[in-house]
Amino acid sequence: MRTAAARTDTPPHGLSRKPFAWTFTTPLYVGSSLNPINSSIIATGLVPIADDLRVPVGSTAVLVSSLYLASAVAQPTAGKLAEVLGPRRIFLSGIVLVLLGGLVGGLGQNMAMLTVARVLVGVGTSAGFPCAMVLIRRRAEEAGLAQPPGGVLGGIAIAGMATAAVGPPIGGLLVGAAGWRWAFLINIPVTAIALAMALRWLPRDAGLDRANSGFRRIADRIDLPGILGFAVSMSALVIFLMGLPRTEWAALAVFVLAAVPTVVWELRGTAPFFDFRGLAANGALARTYLRQALTLLGVYSVMYGMTQWMEAAHGMSTVTAGLLLLPMGAVSAVLSRPLASRNLVRGPLIASAVTMLLGSVGIMLLTSHSPALAIVLVSLVFGVTSAATTVGNQTALYLAAPPDQIGTASGLFRTFGYLGTITSAVIGGIVFRDGASDHGLHTLGLVLVGAGVAVLLLTALDRRLMNRGGEGRPAAKTGPGTGTGPGTGTGTGTGTGTERTKDPDTAEQPPRTGERPLNPEKSHTPETHRTPENPRTPENPDTPANPHKETPA
Repeated sequence: MRTAAARTDTPPHGLSRKPFAWTFTTPLYVGSSLNPINSSIIATGLVPIADDLRVPVGSTAVLVSSLYLASAVAQPTAGKLAEVLGPRRIFLSGIVLVLLGGLVGGLGQNMAMLTVARVLVGVGTSAGFPCAMVLIRRRAEEAGLAQPPGGVLGGIAIAGMATAAVGPPIGGLLVGAAGWRWAFLINIPVTAIALAMALRWLPRDAGLDRANSGFRRIADRIDLPGILGFAVSMSALVIFLMGLPRTEWAALAVFVLAAVPTVVWELRGTAPFFDFRGLAANGALARTYLRQALTLLGVYSVMYGMTQWMEAAHGMSTVTAGLLLLPMGAVSAVLSRPLASRNLVRGPLIASAVTMLLGSVGIMLLTSHSPALAIVLVSLVFGVTSAATTVGNQTALYLAAPPDQIGTASGLFRTFGYLGTITSAVIGGIVFRDGASDHGLHTLGLVLVGAGVAVLLLTALDRRLMNRGGEGRPAAKTGPGTGTGPGTGTGTGTGTGTERTKDPDTAEQPPRTGERPLNPEKSHTPETHRTPENPRTPENPDTPANPHKETPA
């Protein structure tokens, strides 16, 4: 699928000299941090909420699951809308929803109002990351950058993952000092600042032409039936997973009844929301999603599972348990930017898998008599896991996703991460069903060892990642240019040029300056030249080229 996206206006003066100034990146970092912080900040407020509203503590779990559910559905939807309607418009709309959610939650008098608030916050915060990735990708193309902007992606990694670890300590301090309502109200001043920065500093989206601004036309372009089918299917799947080990047969039935026709619709569509064919052809992107889900299963198992164990088996307070995990977020934040600035993929992903294995073994060695230092050391190891997996997978996402689908791809990246997070909660509920004991913690560690082995195999045996020459370069790049031959787009002219990097498993590409050839024993076969007026494949001149497919020369 190739989306007719609403492009940003002409880049401002000085873009070529400093395309990623702090005025451009700061609102993106703030917007991308809202979702992970809100997903974890509520953890320390659940018991006070139950006491104040006089409801069972178990019923407050809906405040966690509702945000996860809303985010899992809204992330790729926001990405698709950003591609079609413009990232700045969707980014601002999301911030307004978060502000509204903070207001509703802060004034809420019952669980229904608080649940609505969490859904608003989940939907609103879901716009941050995919819109940021669309804006970053377009700014890089406008500036003619051949490599991913590693420093900026590192900042997004810190905002998107490292901040999740500081959610519980921040929540604990807010709830302890000002009451549980501030777990919601804190969004009001933060979003007000983010809104002001975005309005002032983010580039305006191009105007929507009248022919493409009608509801029916927009619904066709975003594949509204596909989005609705995805929403129902994902909602049913999340409800089913969160009900385990008790089987929610109704949710499973809804999932099957919704998923089957949705898949059929998407396979038959010309511009599908969830491009199954494209994802099957783009193995690098599919493996990135799977690695992200498995690794976040481990990271969030530590954040939530170990927190339960420290409070129940170790007798620690909520604030103390949160502070012991704070080094995990600190290490993740410190390592993310220098790792991302080098545009590495395979190295960080190997480090992520290895440290996940080491940390999981460390969990199996902990007991209720272990000193606090041992707990901190385990959290530090998983801090390295968090940084390495976020940076490695995020750079892999940037390289593997088609440029005009980076918003949807980024949203699905977060959706798979949420599936890993939800699965970690399910596993925690199973291993701690008889109480948060040492035996349950050791069982959790054993499960995480298995997940770590799977991540290690997915990384070490990935042929794309084995080829060092393929790191740090986009898989496909399309944008303004002047040439029509292979790799001649410059990003500065008035025509349309194309620069394509082939799959190193199946084809060769002339090396850039200072790089060795991917395989010097093979000769280079010239690409078939395609002009802007006739972008067709040489095999079938009547069929447009598929941007997903990794086509050999």
